[in-house]
This record gives sequence, structure tokens and C-alpha cells, in this order.
Amino acid sequence: MDCLFCKIIKKELPAEIVYEDETILAFKDIHPKAPFHILIVPKKHIDSIKSNGAERVVGGLVSVAKEIAQKRKIEGYKLVFNVGKEGGQVVNHLHLHLLVGKPVEMP
Repeated sequence: MDCLFCKIIKKELPAEIVYEDETILAFKDIHPKAPFHILIVPKKHIDSIKSNGAERVVGGLVSVAKEIAQKRKIEGYKLVFNVGKEGGQVVNHLHLHLLVGKPVEMP
């Protein structure tokens, strides 16, 4: 498999990791669309939110987004899932975008 996010999860490619547990990894987007842009991904490869079983991990991704925001005292933010190429999904690995319209201090 030649999945960019799987390589980041396996630490084969560098990333600025902001959160990690047994099942989820969150890291800064290298092509940010906002001053603070984090990608939150399941460690298990799932192509898209359209994939069978994706709904079982979505709640965990949202919970991690909330935790990241709370720890950094972010009051307002946007959460986005792009679904499929036609929906703007560039990497075929389920991921949640956490976007904030202003810079956020990293601990």
C-alpha cells in the first residue's frame, strides 16, 4: 500500500504530531487551508467515510478534535470530512480536518 497517511502513522515519513493514542494520530497539515490546520486520522487504514465500518471510528476522530481544541483553549473551529475525489478528498485515508481561522499556540 502506498498511502501517505499510513507512512506517517508508521513514522516512515515525518510529520508534526500533536496527538497520538493507540488508534488515532493527529498532525499538522503540510498544506494548511487555515492558520491552524490539523489532520486527525485513524491508525487503521480506511479509505473514506463511505467505506464499510467508517462510522465506527468517526466519533473517536471528533472526540480527539474536541480534546485538541480544549487543550489549546480554542473557542471556535471547523471540522470537515472530504468524501471521495469529487468531494475534495486528496488522500484516500479517512481523515478529519480541524481548522481554526487564527494562529494557535502549540504547547
